[in-house]
Amino acid sequence: MTGEPRTGTGEPARSADGWRGAGPELVIAVILVVTVGVAGYILAGPAAPGVIAIAVAVLVLAGFRGMLPPWRASPEHEHEPAAGHLVASSFTGFWRKRAELADGTKSMAAYDSGLRPTLQQLLAARLAERHGVSLREDPALARRLLCPAEHDDGLWYWIDPARPASTDRDEPGTGPGSRPGIPPRTLARLIDRLERL
Repeated sequence: MTGEPRTGTGEPARSADGWRGAGPELVIAVILVVTVGVAGYILAGPAAPGVIAIAVAVLVLAGFRGMLPPWRASPEHEHEPAAGHLVASSFTGFWRKRAELADGTKSMAAYDSGLRPTLQQLLAARLAERHGVSLREDPALARRLLCPAEHDDGLWYWIDPARPASTDRDEPGTGPGSRPGIPPRTLARLIDRLERL
């Protein structure tokens, strides 16, 4: 045992301020850049220091990246995608949710198949975390918590897990998507209520 601090995995712990001990290396790097720049100016003329500065900057940035401690997922983030996938999935996820919102206000079938399950999951999570109530096991209590005032009763229709999902076949003789989805103002009220729950 060397006496140096260790992480939970048994590896040596890195200090939070890794630059304090790098002073001599940074001075050497600056001297090297200046020397190479002057030599390039003497041998190749005025354009050489610019090219050398760009090349050195790229090398320095690559070296700095190597000095960073490796990213380790904390236990609560172990199941998240890697950093490269996170950008792509969050970008596509944003547009998918935006399309769900737009479709959910235009068509009841789209609301029931896309946006409603998302809102129900949010409601279930809020109820469980803040009130210890299960949406599936005690929907009456969930309704009282979500809709405490009489004028809020209309919100329950839009999130009620017992309400069967509608399809365009619910109304004979109507075209696809003809039954409008959740009104935007009602959706805003519902989201506001979920945030305050």
